[in-house]
Amino acid sequence: MEPLWIDRRDTLGELVARLRDEPRYGLDTEFHGERSYWPRLALVQCSWPGGVALVDPLAVDPAPLAEVLAGPGLMVAHAAEQDLAILERACGRGPTRLFDTQVAASFVGLGTPSLSSLVERLLGVRLAKGDRLTDWTRRPLRAEQRDYAAADVAHLLDLHDALCERLDATGRRAWAEDECEERRTRVRARPEPDSAWWRIKGARQLRGRARGVAQEVAAWRERTAAELDVPPRYVLSDLALAGIVHRPPRSVDELASVRGVDHRVLRNGTGEAVLAAVDRGLQLRPDELRLPEPDRVDRGLAPAVTVLAAWLAQRAAELDLDPAVLATRADLARLVQGEPSRLASGWRAELVGEPLRRLLAGEAVLALADGGRRIEMRDR
Repeated sequence: MEPLWIDRRDTLGELVARLRDEPRYGLDTEFHGERSYWPRLALVQCSWPGGVALVDPLAVDPAPLAEVLAGPGLMVAHAAEQDLAILERACGRGPTRLFDTQVAASFVGLGTPSLSSLVERLLGVRLAKGDRLTDWTRRPLRAEQRDYAAADVAHLLDLHDALCERLDATGRRAWAEDECEERRTRVRARPEPDSAWWRIKGARQLRGRARGVAQEVAAWRERTAAELDVPPRYVLSDLALAGIVHRPPRSVDELASVRGVDHRVLRNGTGEAVLAAVDRGLQLRPDELRLPEPDRVDRGLAPAVTVLAAWLAQRAAELDLDPAVLATRADLARLVQGEPSRLASGWRAELVGEPLRRLLAGEAVLALADGGRRIEMRDR
């Protein structure tokens, strides 16, 4: 079926009218983020029973799609995390309801598959391979580009049917829907400037005043990039940032000698701004540091987290689930430290949260069984 091409406000209005009462619809986006701080939306693909449409956000403001997103319909998408962030920025909101086919697949023993592999496995349809590096901002799009984009949503509703059938057969539909709701309501934002230094290579090995310099210079870079809408590396390269952190310059001449610092950093007051950030970092108090999540774990409790993670991995294998679906290491760390954790409620609490609570409370113990091949939890 030829996808509808939407590049005018009137035809977009017709699409919104068509979709707002649909009980479910498929949605995907194409975007580029290589040359801007905020990803730039290049295409929105929508599907419904019997139709597919491609919305050109370079020609028409996609904001009216908010009416569809705000409606009662279920948005079906695959690996929707980035799509949700894009929609919130372009349309001012995300969907009222969400079913993520990649998330659902992880609850029926399929791991976290790509869309093409999931469609082929569940529906027996092989999607045409497209150019992974397609420039979606160039117009006009070629016919094969449009077909490739349309295929990303054309099978989503059939996937929803197939996955729900498997979820119902295993009694896990509520688990998958709960996880999709958690993903839908999760706060999506660029990292806070004060935590941008966590992405510096070797950040976790930094100690002393280097951490403060890393925090302040990386935060300055992040804020400047957001203001200019350019990638942070365009403001200050990763190589230059690492060099500044490891040997903080105190003058423009010293800054100029740092590997990776180019002439753009030394003009129009930028060099002085970098040096001011370095100075703030050198004076930063330990209690003002924003530390990466694992660094907030009491070192004395780290072995306990490792033991719990081993049992969790085995439990996930028994349930044919990805361990990350059950809990992350950060979830375990919060549980061990008595902090709020998603393991304390919902289906996770029953499967792993309550057993782990009993273990931490001394009500149960772990023992090796089957010659060390299995970790067994036993009542004390």
